[in-house]
Amino acid sequence: MQGFTANLVLGATGFAIGDMIIQLIFFLILLALLKKFAWGPLLNMMKEREDYIANEIDTAEKSREEAARQQREASEELKKTRQDAQSIIEDARKTAGQQERDIVESARKEAERIKISARQEIEQERDKAVQTLKDQVASMSVMIASKVIEKELSEQDQQALIDKYINESGEER
Repeated sequence: MQGFTANLVLGATGFAIGDMIIQLIFFLILLALLKKFAWGPLLNMMKEREDYIANEIDTAEKSREEAARQQREASEELKKTRQDAQSIIEDARKTAGQQERDIVESARKEAERIKISARQEIEQERDKAVQTLKDQVASMSVMIASKVIEKELSEQDQQALIDKYINESGEER
């Protein structure tokens, strides 16, 4: 049986050790060729693909970070703009309030000036009337005095004469 087993292994089926060694050498040569021409370029291509994907991921991450930064900046700018607008509105309200107070104060001063001017006019007119009255009384006094001198009148006659001249001067007005 031992011979039968050795025949089987050594060539009974048509395989010889020399053929196996040659096949092993061809297999190793094939592996070397595959490594040089197929496996190496395949690994290089996979490495390049890995680098490309990693680069794309980095670029996407940077883009995302940039977008987030720009969104924060835009949000801050919008917030600042809203604050500026609120400040402008508040300033306008203060200015309007101040203008309102100024206008009211100006109108009050103008009314006071008109009031003083009217009082001065009234006083001037009153002074003119008083002066006119004084002039009339003086002229009447002179006329009465001249009439009294012309004739001696009794006290009743003098009073009647004064009343007459006062009535006449009142009608002349």
